[in-house]
Amino acid sequence: MTALKRLFSEGYRVFFLSAALYALVVMVIWTGWLGIHAAGGYAELPIAMAPQLWHGHELIFGFGSAALGGFFLTAVPNWTGAKAAPGRFIAVAAALWLLGRLAMWASGSLPAPVVALADLAFVPLLGAKIATQLLKRPKPQNMMFLALLVLIWLANLYTHLEFLGLTDTAAQGLRAGLFALVAMIAVLGGRVTPAFTRNAMLREGRETHLPISHRWLELGGSGLAIALPLASLGFAPDRLLGAIALAAGVAQLVRLAGWRGGFALRQPILLALHLSFGLVGLGLIGIGLAGFGIGSEIAALHFLAIGGVAGMGLAMKSRASLGHSGRALIAPGPVAVAYALLPLSALLRWLASTAPDTYYPATLAAGAIWIIAFTLSTAALWPAFLGPRLQTPKAQP
Repeated sequence: MTALKRLFSEGYRVFFLSAALYALVVMVIWTGWLGIHAAGGYAELPIAMAPQLWHGHELIFGFGSAALGGFFLTAVPNWTGAKAAPGRFIAVAAALWLLGRLAMWASGSLPAPVVALADLAFVPLLGAKIATQLLKRPKPQNMMFLALLVLIWLANLYTHLEFLGLTDTAAQGLRAGLFALVAMIAVLGGRVTPAFTRNAMLREGRETHLPISHRWLELGGSGLAIALPLASLGFAPDRLLGAIALAAGVAQLVRLAGWRGGFALRQPILLALHLSFGLVGLGLIGIGLAGFGIGSEIAALHFLAIGGVAGMGLAMKSRASLGHSGRALIAPGPVAVAYALLPLSALLRWLASTAPDTYYPATLAAGAIWIIAFTLSTAALWPAFLGPRLQTPKAQP
């Protein structure tokens, strides 16, 4: 099998690789543009919207949707026993995702309705495919992901309504899109982090002090996280949104406290799940406080996006890619370094908005660290994306 054919043979290969490469492309363009302005120069991009809106949109709906595509096209067949998507579907879906990215990049010279149609097409196609797979063995805890995909699509629609000149909803759309990704993490991360930790402990012969999950807390933490994008799409007042975010953040940290994070300290691939889930909780608390006038909302949103969402994306992407390609669930050295770099990037970007005098140097440093993290992890995981499956024991589901 050629590398190109192998790329489209399984969903995680092309979409996790696309997410990684696009994370690099967007950040290189954004930091390059910002660096030129910091130096007193001027650079024009071929986009219709403000550069900061393009930057936020593409990391949430471009990078984020590719990561979701890789995860769901890989995980859902395992959950349900349904037949995996064929290579031709994966290739068409990947082409449609890329079309949306190209349309957003060339939005300055394309009609806004064409850009919107191109960018909004991928998530419905992904949702339709996984719906057919989920219906083979429908379970409420899995079917809810379709609703979360709808929220992500609606959030993206909000941004395009402003790009079309019809509304003033881009800010709400970007926040709702980020919050919808956070809700995915609250549900998925809240499911796999304690499960993978428990499995690792059992493999070492530990049968006591295993991760603890209380159903009422799991439902409450997930429910509060899901309420956030709904509140954002519904134009909830700042204090109400802040109260929901604050409660959601505290709930995630309380959940995390019972998952035996100390055991994960010796295993970077496991520790990354705990760390990023914790940063989600802290980021939500920061957003909650900002809703009451304490601290910078922009700082908290970036901290949540970089440390929590991108961090969890890297943790899940690396684990799934290694496991499903037959490789040992041990993070290669460069990937382990990348796990540590993203929280540093998040902290610097938080500083940039908290202390305005540091905005340019701290933001550019945060962007550079992001680029290093994704360069290291992508290079180290390249064989898992494009190489043949190794004959080693099957990965955890």
